[in-house]
Amino acid sequence: MRAPLSAHKTHWGLAPQVVFLNHGSFGACPRAVLQHQSELRARLEAEPVRFLARELEPLLDEARAALGGFVGAAAEDLAFVSNATTGVNTVLRNLRFQPGDELLTTDNEYNASRNALDAAAAEQSVKVVVARLPWPVTSPESVVDAVMARVTPRTRLLLVDHITSQTALVMPLAELVRKLREQGVETLVDGAHGPGMVPLALQALGAAYYTGNCHKWLCAPKGAAFLYVRRDLQADFKPLVVSHGHNSPRADRSRFRLEFDWVGTVDPTPFLCIPTAIRVVGGLLPGGWAEVMESNREMALAARRRLDAKLGNATPLCPEPMVGSMACVALPDGFPEHPEPPLYLDPLHVRLFEEHHIEIPVTAWPRAPQRHLRLSAQLYNSPADYEALARALEALLR
Repeated sequence: MRAPLSAHKTHWGLAPQVVFLNHGSFGACPRAVLQHQSELRARLEAEPVRFLARELEPLLDEARAALGGFVGAAAEDLAFVSNATTGVNTVLRNLRFQPGDELLTTDNEYNASRNALDAAAAEQSVKVVVARLPWPVTSPESVVDAVMARVTPRTRLLLVDHITSQTALVMPLAELVRKLREQGVETLVDGAHGPGMVPLALQALGAAYYTGNCHKWLCAPKGAAFLYVRRDLQADFKPLVVSHGHNSPRADRSRFRLEFDWVGTVDPTPFLCIPTAIRVVGGLLPGGWAEVMESNREMALAARRRLDAKLGNATPLCPEPMVGSMACVALPDGFPEHPEPPLYLDPLHVRLFEEHHIEIPVTAWPRAPQRHLRLSAQLYNSPADYEALARALEALLR
């Protein structure tokens, strides 16, 4: 049974007058983690040279070790980056293709990552192939089939979300990676929502590259993310910013580590807070992170069932095994205008916030006038939040 609302919500500093059902967009960092970050920043500013030049390296090693244990990867295969979009760009800037090669993605790919893929393809004169996923989705197998149907002898890479942003689908990642490797195709996983939403075992997964945000479901400060690069692909792999590590004479650390650990002066405290975020959020329930993830998933599923019933949706948009801590609920067809994202705000989104103080995205998908809600479930949420949403929708859609 979930603890009383105040036992969880008080750990976050969210505005009390807002029903916040959009953890998925930018996350929310607990007070205790932010306090630790403030202490680290004070320590840095008290003696910047000591902190950055003499103390930082072992602190990064400690943070990477904690993260590696959490995501199922060796610490030496992880590099810190500021966000998953940076991770995607870093991988694409390292890859070299030949004329006629094909880069595969899906029509659910996050807009920023798709832009990076298109830019890399244009620079190297290769083709982007888009697999159109079924919507609504009837099974994970239908998604695998849709992707594999677009693989050809010229396919070199799949860029795929682990959990899709627009549609909140937990993709059948293990099956996709396995089937693609059997055909000699590597996978770059945009795992922006993965860490803290679903269990990860990156080394066992076998994907070539995985980048994930720690500021979303893991609840670290903004600017904390990582890039996993499989060991056999790390030779000559470079960060976006080439800095002192490029010609460092040190032999006690891998070139991968030397290049990524110092890309210039930045605030490293978001990375250093990752172990605290793992400990703080995992300590909120007796079963640790396994219970946190399952509790959030159960809450998302219960909210989806409640809202589908309220809206008269006979069939959910995807099967339960493809739901994590976010879920989508179909809405009646909306307004036909559809400016390009990310500027598009459905009028229903605006009215939910301005009139009912509910923060939740409304997405036109696959195209206007079709649309849906994407709800998030985090420990600070409660069934009362989704009841408030149901009442607001009844009033606004009447």
